[in-house]
Amino acid sequence: MASFQPRKIIEVLNEYNVAYVLIGGLAAIFHGSPVSTGDADICPKRSAENLQRLAAALRAMNAGIFSPDAPSKGHAFTCDATFLDQMEMLNLATDYGRLDIAMTPSGTRGFDDLSKSAETFAIKNTDVPVASLADVIRSKEAAGRLKDQRTLPLLREIQDKTNQ
Repeated sequence: MASFQPRKIIEVLNEYNVAYVLIGGLAAIFHGSPVSTGDADICPKRSAENLQRLAAALRAMNAGIFSPDAPSKGHAFTCDATFLDQMEMLNLATDYGRLDIAMTPSGTRGFDDLSKSAETFAIKNTDVPVASLADVIRSKEAAGRLKDQRTLPLLREIQDKTNQ
């Protein structure tokens, strides 16, 4: 599998003008979490035009559907707006590492909900739309996964310090 290069994933998404919000562990890192992650998670805007741009970006990254038994590039799939619109969650392997797409992350109503309070961070002149820490926490609480439950106390502590 390709080494994880989140900046390259973000650069490609931005190059194709994909409307998205970064969510999950990588979003938490932007807010100060020291917990590392091995993938990027995004919530894209679910419009036909945006899904066409997302499909083009995924093709540029040679995305394949990730599974533990898949080849390093993942399983080939029909990477177009129609396919993406039918998915709620998609786990991908790309030339730049893992990319997970959630159309409606747990505890949210999707892109329109998350984009209202998203913050923009910059990495070397590349703007990154990042879910607010409150939204990251809300989503992790709703997901209820063990790995999320382990990081929630730390994220709440960061939130408390930020709100002081």
